[in-house]
Amino acid sequence: MKLKYELEYTLNCSPKVLFSRLSTPEGLCEWFADEVRTDGDIFTFSWSSSEAKARLIALKENKLVRFEWIDSDEPSSNYFEFRLNIEELSGSLALIITDFAEPEEKEDTTFLWDTQITDLRRLLGI
Repeated sequence: MKLKYELEYTLNCSPKVLFSRLSTPEGLCEWFADEVRTDGDIFTFSWSSSEAKARLIALKENKLVRFEWIDSDEPSSNYFEFRLNIEELSGSLALIITDFAEPEEKEDTTFLWDTQITDLRRLLGI
């Protein structure tokens, strides 16, 4: 059974700039996947040796993006989410990623997210 986990990254940029990198095919293919195609609310993510489809199920401007994996065998753990949170005191922007992984795969998936966020930071110039 997959376990839900959250990762938080502080990114010093405007929510609007970051949101476009999380919610559009053009933005996602800059750091998340090699290629991203859309057909309505269905996003097809391609990497060097694999492809996966997800439905965009939630979108709140500059706040939240949630994708639901299509053809997942575990309905309760078949999504990933990007949430933006602005810290009231410091004004810093946090990107909170919600994902799921098998217990023995959590370390590997966390490393993968860390690597992708490093690419995102480089892209944003931060």
